Amino acid sequence: MKQIHLVFGATVFVLGLGACSQDTSTAPRSSASALGSDHSMAGASGQMPAYYDDQIFTVNMMELSDAAAEKIINSNQSLNEIYAYADLDEEQPFDPILDAIQGDGFNPLWEQVLISFNSGFTPHQFTSDTEVEAAADAGEITLTDTDEVYRCSVVGGTTTSSD
Repeated sequence: MKQIHLVFGATVFVLGLGACSQDTSTAPRSSASALGSDHSMAGASGQMPAYYDDQIFTVNMMELSDAAAEKIINSNQSLNEIYAYADLDEEQPFDPILDAIQGDGFNPLWEQVLISFNSGFTPHQFTSDTEVEAAADAGEITLTDTDEVYRCSVVGGTTTSSD
């Protein structure tokens, strides 16, 4: 059993190392609603835009199994969060928001947190985790931890937000 945990840990580590690379020249900027029609989060169809500190990045997302997610959540205290308006393998009404990128506490494993707008508030795009947290503190939104973990790779460059 210990050997299985070691093999699992090594596999997650290797996948994480591969996910840490950033190639700003090859990945086109896509729309969150333009994912592959099968909603697969693996490969190029899993690419989507996501905001980090008011800049848009292209990320590739792959959901891990429930068993892997449970083990990672219970043992990895450095998970990043990706805030989404719907489950990441569904169409997004707005682009997701990252809480870190390479050079700023980046870990290739992300725990999905869903954003729900509370009654009386108009849904809109957030462009930073600071905005998301402030809106939650102000009662504008409710954040729901899904216990889903994704492997996230930043594969595309940045542009400045046009807000």
